[in-house]
Amino acid sequence: MNEGKVLADEIFKSFTYLDDEAISTQLEKALKNFNKKIIVLDDDPTGIQTVYGISVYTDYSVESIESGFSESNAMFFILTNSRSFVAEKTEKVHREIALNIIKVSEKFKKDFIIISRGDSTLRGNYPLETQVLKDTLEENSHIRIDGEVVFPFFKEGGRFTVYDTHYVQENEFLTPVGETEYARDKTFGYINSHLGRYIEEKTISRYKAENVQYISLEDIRCMNIEGIFSQLLTVDGFNKVVVNALEYVDVKVFTVALLKAMKSGKSFLFRTAASFTKVFGGVPDRGLLTRQELISDKNNTGGLIVVGSHVKKTSEQLQELKEYSAVTMIEFNQHLVLKPSELENEVDRVVKTCEKLIKSGKTVVIYTKRERLDLDAKNSEEELKIAVKISDAVTSIVQKLSVCPSFIVAKGGITSSDIGTKGLKVKKAIVAGQIKPGIPVWITGEESKFPCIPYIIFPGNVGTKSTLKEIIEMLIKK
Repeated sequence: MNEGKVLADEIFKSFTYLDDEAISTQLEKALKNFNKKIIVLDDDPTGIQTVYGISVYTDYSVESIESGFSESNAMFFILTNSRSFVAEKTEKVHREIALNIIKVSEKFKKDFIIISRGDSTLRGNYPLETQVLKDTLEENSHIRIDGEVVFPFFKEGGRFTVYDTHYVQENEFLTPVGETEYARDKTFGYINSHLGRYIEEKTISRYKAENVQYISLEDIRCMNIEGIFSQLLTVDGFNKVVVNALEYVDVKVFTVALLKAMKSGKSFLFRTAASFTKVFGGVPDRGLLTRQELISDKNNTGGLIVVGSHVKKTSEQLQELKEYSAVTMIEFNQHLVLKPSELENEVDRVVKTCEKLIKSGKTVVIYTKRERLDLDAKNSEEELKIAVKISDAVTSIVQKLSVCPSFIVAKGGITSSDIGTKGLKVKKAIVAGQIKPGIPVWITGEESKFPCIPYIIFPGNVGTKSTLKEIIEMLIKK
């Protein structure tokens, strides 16, 4: 079961159906008795793709963390954008975040837990981020961390874990994540789809697959909460807990057992995708956002779509959007990154064209060339540095824009983070909800370059071929 594609229907039908209502009642009761602030460190802005009514802070200053602690909400997000960081910067930032959280926690006399929200396809600075958090917390406070929960299930994006192996749904099949393009990422690539072996691979055998506690779907679906609770009680030495899940109900069963273990004194850090944060934060379901909720018809300017991601799914979605006559396409030549003066001229060309079109009511799509730039970089960190330079150039287009669009869509994790923080200069945003499953919307803060407009954060690896086009059609049509 650990290798090769499998039929999704066969997997889903092979496990006992579990009624959501009974476990939801237990979970609601358990969360009422949980009195810790939940802080989600998001390595790109897509981690809020399951929640709404939640604050996102784009810096990790003491002032921002104090603001998060002051909120009535149990949970808030800090956008770290660490998926664009080299290892040295990742370590520095996460140490500073942990120290600031300790300081604020002591001031407010309120305990906390930290969730490191990472990519559902396992890319990112793992295990560095959680290891630095653990070491910093233990060195500078009374906190002792027993283990780490690894939980990459993300239903909205078709990411499922079964038989301890993580899968990506592609049409009617589940493909082991190690056999997808995501595992071949130049910076964060890996081999293993079995999460225990993935952990062993990424930690260079510091944590062995054989020592991982695996929370099985069999135990979850028969609601063996006592059994799962007992497993969690055995975890120590920062060993790992891998959770299997096919549905949100599976997350709820595990969370009930987890809360019981934490009440008994166990302490965990978390490396999870977005589905866990919704359940653990007690965020109820809500419908998808409508145009009426997002766009004021008093605004006569056009919208802006910026496409930076180069994964296959994004390129397919861009191709579909090109067939929509209501938008104007502008290609940005990021291959000029090695020629700074020419790149600057390219940015100015795009800005000038965009301003004219948006002011006239036209919606504009800026997209990077789909051909990857072969840099012959010597290592993955060099590749990442070049990618950041390209992202900075794309972001500068938004920085220089003087006309406020009626909406902005950013496609890709690093692209959306940089546009939000550097281009729009957002310090704090409110998550309005999702415009499509797994595609969140910020309402920009009063302090931002363009206040109170919808900023749609579209992950590179989410949706069908037509999802981007469907969103733009909905936003444009009155």
